[in-house]
This record gives sequence, structure tokens and C-alpha cells, in this order.
Amino acid sequence: MPDALKIPVHECFHTWQGEGVHLGRAAYFIRTYGCPIHCPWCDSAGTWHPDYTPDSIVRIPVTKLAEQAAASRPEFVVVTGGEPAVHDLAPLTDALRRSGLRIHLETSGAFAIRGAFDWITVSPKRWKLPLAEALAAADELKIIVDEPGAIAFWHDQLRPYLHPDRPVWLHPEWSRREDPVILHAISDWIKSRRAPYRAGWQLHKVYHVDALDPHSRANVPLGGNPELGY
Repeated sequence: MPDALKIPVHECFHTWQGEGVHLGRAAYFIRTYGCPIHCPWCDSAGTWHPDYTPDSIVRIPVTKLAEQAAASRPEFVVVTGGEPAVHDLAPLTDALRRSGLRIHLETSGAFAIRGAFDWITVSPKRWKLPLAEALAAADELKIIVDEPGAIAFWHDQLRPYLHPDRPVWLHPEWSRREDPVILHAISDWIKSRRAPYRAGWQLHKVYHVDALDPHSRANVPLGGNPELGY
């Protein structure tokens, strides 16, 4: 089978969406390998960190991925990473659509999006800024607040793309989820700015729902740094 019809996959599992507009809905996640951005607090560092990636990365046929996803009978499939848009996702989205599945994408927006998606979440990163076309295509935006100044920085960066009907989620960076400075900064911003800003959370981590599927992988310390925990 040509490589174009295979995707390097870190893990696939049946869960529910833990954040954003579709919070709480049954979902099948396909997490691809590879990301050149390397956020220091990345919660998917197993997809790129040299201490945690395997010596040999498995490329799975898109038809098999579609069959596995359809067998779980999710409300939709989430293609995420790593950074999934470093791959040509069109063969995968074609296969998923032939199986009658709706398809969501979670991306930094820093790379051209190839493939047809029903919903796009863009979570921009400072280390490689998002493309204008990715921001324009986004159905929702997700900002990781790792310091109080991050909110104002992204407000300025995203100003042309802010619209009351396009939610902008403010998520505390997970290792600082109990930091009152971060939480108060998010709360104060939302109370003063209102829509499109909303307070976000990664509820799937509270439930540990991903781990209930035996096909999910064990967590890697945030950014590959054991001092940050999980």
C-alpha cells in the first residue's frame, strides 16, 4: 500500500471529548506521531520527545483506521497529535467519510490543513504562529494560558478572527491548573471581555476517561519533563 494511504499513529482510543464546544460527547481519537513545535508543557510529548518515541513508528492504513473508528460507533472522530497537519490527512478523511463518520481536527494551525473536516479547533502556539487560512477556517480557538500575559498576547494576535459566534477557550496550562494567578487572570478577562471568551478545562483528565480504553498509551510527563508531572 502506498505510504500516502498510511498514517504514522501514536495511539487510537474510544473516549469522549474533554474540552471545547463538543465537551462530553462520545469520540474516537486518532493521535498521529510528529510535531516540530515542541511546547515545553506539551501533554502529548510521547508523539515527538526523543526520550519517549519508539525506535520504529507504525504507519497504519487509513482504511484500517476508519474500520476501527466505525466499530466504536462514536459521534465523531478527532484527529489530533502531536501536530496532525504535518501529514496529508486527505486520504484519512476520505476513508473516515466513506465510513459515515464526522471528523474533527485539533491543530496548532501552523501548517496547511489537508483534508475535509466537519469541525476545526485551532490551538495556536507562540513557537510557530498559526497561518491566516487556518485561523479563518477554525470553528473554535483554544488558548493555553501558561502565564497571565498569554491572554493579551493572543488577543492582539487573533483580533481579526475574533467573532462572538466563534468561541475562544482559555485553558490553564495543566501543570498550573491550581495556580490562582492563572485562574484569576482567566476569570478576570472573561468577566471584563465576555464573548467570544470562555473558561476552559480538560475534563477528560479529571475522569481519566482516556485510560479506560486499553488501546490508549500511558501518559508522558508534560513536555517530557518529569518535574512537571502529568
